[in-house]
Amino acid sequence: MKRRLLLVSNSTLHGSGYLDHCQQHISHFFGKDVKRILFVPYALHDRDTYTKTARDKFKTLGYEVDGIHEAADAVDAVRKAEGIFIGGNTFRLLKSLYDNKVVTEIRRRVLEDGVPYMGSSAGTNVATFSINTTNDMPIVYPPSFSAIGLVPFNINPHYLDTDPNSRHMGETREQRITQYHEEADTPSVLGLREGSLLLVEGNKATLLGTTKARLFSRGKPTVEYDPGSDLSFLLTH
Repeated sequence: MKRRLLLVSNSTLHGSGYLDHCQQHISHFFGKDVKRILFVPYALHDRDTYTKTARDKFKTLGYEVDGIHEAADAVDAVRKAEGIFIGGNTFRLLKSLYDNKVVTEIRRRVLEDGVPYMGSSAGTNVATFSINTTNDMPIVYPPSFSAIGLVPFNINPHYLDTDPNSRHMGETREQRITQYHEEADTPSVLGLREGSLLLVEGNKATLLGTTKARLFSRGKPTVEYDPGSDLSFLLTH
């Protein structure tokens, strides 16, 4: 399998600018062979402004950015893409991916042609098995919660640990993921804390960044993994 994925928890880390915390990983990931990156801004309402944000950042790294919404044919834009980047509301994003009929083509280009795919936040969610473990509100209704399926597990970006001093009485992230695993046949969920990212190259997965990740598996205790950990076993489940 040719897949190359860079799945980032968050676009902006506290105290830094847009994608600053992972820009070295981005440059290494896309390399020098990729000149233009197809940006998919479907997750936000103002697609032009969102694309400008991505375009300005990637230009500082030496890449040109094309917004998929600027193309006359979205599927054709995916067919011609040298690299793909998706960020932003998970439900709006996935609905638009289905509406524009690009889910299958993105999957094919990444898994069969080896086109590098970078996702951040919602873009990381839609790269996985399903969007069932997103943090976003369902502001629109996609035809399915099944996502692009570039990996066989789920990710919870922006994973937040329980604050024992908080007076907030809503469910914790851990409780919500546990409820998800009360349903049958649910895959593992990797909780990516802000500052962490997952690099997938073929059948190898490596945790990168500055923070640990927490793995939730149905019927098993949670496990913490340090940056640099080999998580390739997740790709075979």
